[in-house]
Amino acid sequence: MELLLSLLRHNPNASFVFTHYLFWLFYGIVLFGNALLYKRSVLRNAFLFVASIFFYYKAGGYYFFLLLFSTLVDYSIGIGMGTASKQGLRKLLLTLSLFVNLGLLAYFKYSYFIADLLQQTTGIQLHVANYFSVFTNALFNANLDVEHILLPVGISFFTFQTISYSVDVYRKRIEPVKNILDFGFYVSFFPQLVAGPIVRAWEFIPQLHKKYVLSEKRFWLAVWLIMGGLFKKMVISDYLSVNLVDRVFDAPMMYSGVELLMAAYAYTMQIYCDFSGYTDIAIGVALILGFKLPDNFNLPYVATSVTDFWRRWHISLSSWLRDYLYIPLGGNRRGLVRTGINLMITMLLGGLWHGAGWLFVIWGALHGLALLFEKLIFAGIKNTRFKIPGFIGFLFTFHFIVGTWIVFRSPDVETLQLFFIRLLSAFSIYDMAKLFNSYSGVLLILFLGYMIHWLPSELERLLKWKLVKANIIVKILAVVIFGVIIYQFSLLDIKPFIYFRF
Repeated sequence: MELLLSLLRHNPNASFVFTHYLFWLFYGIVLFGNALLYKRSVLRNAFLFVASIFFYYKAGGYYFFLLLFSTLVDYSIGIGMGTASKQGLRKLLLTLSLFVNLGLLAYFKYSYFIADLLQQTTGIQLHVANYFSVFTNALFNANLDVEHILLPVGISFFTFQTISYSVDVYRKRIEPVKNILDFGFYVSFFPQLVAGPIVRAWEFIPQLHKKYVLSEKRFWLAVWLIMGGLFKKMVISDYLSVNLVDRVFDAPMMYSGVELLMAAYAYTMQIYCDFSGYTDIAIGVALILGFKLPDNFNLPYVATSVTDFWRRWHISLSSWLRDYLYIPLGGNRRGLVRTGINLMITMLLGGLWHGAGWLFVIWGALHGLALLFEKLIFAGIKNTRFKIPGFIGFLFTFHFIVGTWIVFRSPDVETLQLFFIRLLSAFSIYDMAKLFNSYSGVLLILFLGYMIHWLPSELERLLKWKLVKANIIVKILAVVIFGVIIYQFSLLDIKPFIYFRF
């Protein structure tokens, strides 16, 4: 009994993530419940909603009350906008939704950043306390830390999701969701709750009461997505992180320029495999439950421009920023100067979305400047016959992305400066045999990651469908082989997904 209770309680020191066996035990129970209720959509959706809330409780503890609060607020506002006849009232309700959602996000994510900025610019010292913990301790006799504000898991994702719903209801693109359980399920659906993709209501809500169908092809496609995602995360991302990236970025002055360059390329692959691996698993897990989530990545490192990169990287965020920020600001409809301002605002806020720190602002600014530069270049050559060769565009784009990932990964501005100083001052040609002997595992995993990523997309799709249509014995054998490889690379300490911090 005590073991069961310990499994049900939130443990802040235990990871409840896709790479932990407890998640797959939880998922097995969810699949069993889904199998019992799949013919009764109302009960099934209610069961999955409760399961999703439990998942968030296991992942984030008492912060699941924030998720419930956000759900209740935006559900009520959606109903209010649906019944309001006056445009002024609808606009007031939308403003309330934005104020509540962005206010919560700002408090939990940016309080320290704002307090530091105030102190540096005005000398005003602002005391920051965790009032959520104060309230929770008083209500539940808990013992949460009241001095430090912790970032609730996935708050950036479900906040943007609920905002998109309120805006779409305001724009009359969708009707308000009448059933609060349906809306709660949409907000909290556990596969994508803590790290996306950010799902729009118009693409998810209609799936809630469709007949549940799971064909053999769909099931095996989901299995390959899950196995591929675990392979990306545990074999490629975690290996590169532990064996090179973390060491180099934590103390760049201890390494040579060649090692720093290797770490930059390695982090470029690590963050892609980590984040896209999570997305692949989320899509696969949802697919077996009967729900289709949007694609979030489309081979971003084959992009031939920064604009192309943002059509391929974190698609649900980039399209959200486009639809709910860039276009409402005016997009590219008001001349080149205004387009540049709109781009910079969008990318600066996109950088801040990732974290409360100046390096994220710099990272966003660099991408904004690159997008603006491309618009100027493409506008200049629009009426000429000159075209930038695709391979040249790819080389410049890829290395720009690598350079900006260095900014993104560095723990602080001082370490970033040391990284580039050391990269330029301690760079010399290594004996390749010596380099391979020192970093053979890292180089092989890095080569494997880029080779898989740069496979022709047609070949990748062909291989995927060959596996889906293969003999059942071949499928089971492939799953066993993948499982053994993943297990061999698994770490004693579970490494959280990178985007859990955002």
